[in-house]
Amino acid sequence: MSYLRKLAAAVLLISSLGFGSIPLQEAKPENSTNLQLYAQSAVLMDAGSGRILYEKNGYESRPMASTTKIMTCILALECGNLEDYVEVSSYAAGMPKVKLGMQAGEYYRMEDLLYSLMLESHNDSAVAIAEHIGGSVEGFAKMMNQKARDLGCYDTYFITPNGLDATATTSGGDTKIHSTTAADLAKVMSYCIMKSPEKDTFLEITRTVSYQMNNYREENGSFIPGKRNFVCNNHNAFLNMMEGALSGKTGFTGNAGYCYVGSLKRDERTYVVALLACGWPNHKSYKWSDTKTLMNYGLENFEYHSISEVKPEKACYLPIRVAKGQTKCLGEISYVPIEVGKTVELRACEGVLLRENEQIQVICKKETILDAPVLTGDEVGSISYLVGDEVYRIEYLTAAYDVPAINLIWCVKQVLSNYIRFCGYRR
Repeated sequence: MSYLRKLAAAVLLISSLGFGSIPLQEAKPENSTNLQLYAQSAVLMDAGSGRILYEKNGYESRPMASTTKIMTCILALECGNLEDYVEVSSYAAGMPKVKLGMQAGEYYRMEDLLYSLMLESHNDSAVAIAEHIGGSVEGFAKMMNQKARDLGCYDTYFITPNGLDATATTSGGDTKIHSTTAADLAKVMSYCIMKSPEKDTFLEITRTVSYQMNNYREENGSFIPGKRNFVCNNHNAFLNMMEGALSGKTGFTGNAGYCYVGSLKRDERTYVVALLACGWPNHKSYKWSDTKTLMNYGLENFEYHSISEVKPEKACYLPIRVAKGQTKCLGEISYVPIEVGKTVELRACEGVLLRENEQIQVICKKETILDAPVLTGDEVGSISYLVGDEVYRIEYLTAAYDVPAINLIWCVKQVLSNYIRFCGYRR
């Protein structure tokens, strides 16, 4: 393998670690502006690319209260059935407030419970959902933690489906608390609204203003509507605070303080804000102030740029000389045209939000000379697209067709061909 091939393979390996089993430390933004925020941890994220645009202690683990429920909701949508009837256990019914007020033995439609979960943040609904999908709260927590790892959230640990303060001992004997980081929380929300196969349903639920539902009872295998009726109202006040507000979830516990994760979309720009420990009573409004501060910072300082709008220099695509390669005529220099083969999207996004003084960099590396034989599809170089030090896309350059090596048969053919042409000329 040539030096450039080794280099390209190394770039791909290093860049892709963030999506594999080994976490890659994300590049932390250099905050040129010191925003005045109440939250002890905060992140502003480009939801499309996952790039963090601003952070304050964004990688410190903290309890996250009911913002947990965005993971509960997306897992229920992806792994459950909205038409299922969920039986309420005594454990679910015994959850503390805020709760729907379920009674053990009742049934509720899964779809209804998701509105209860996301609009009113009911703790009993969260447990009923978890037990139905995961078999138990512990089983569902394992699903939550696996999903977090799948999304690259390696500093997150779920114990409960509702976000109540909790501590657990791992199989290795370590004591962990129910916690995340602002960076991880923003990443989960970005997935919920941008990349999940159930993103449209997630947005529909979390944007609903008011929802009515009732309980059910089971009779001879059929489910009959009960007499208890409920109205769930959306408590995400941010939906009415800024143009383009998209979705969000509040949270509060004694250990976590006020927490919030929300999103906003303007044109091709989609932002996510995650706040942890954003005040305690009586500072309930701090989270709205911080959210607007961060969203306005994003809107005023970043613009969308497509990676495809950046064009590499023409030299990147020029043919490469092939040493000892066959040609049509004796004495010619052998070249092989190159083309773009495999393209790897390391961020799985079409564009990225950039400051006015930022740009997408293009680094082209390719062989200057190849040794014959060259086969169609052989990798001869790469074009990398970077923002800062992070690679977003790699295009691998490959040989467009075969170039065999000079051999005895080719030499004989060339001599005979030249002889015939010479004799024909003499006549």
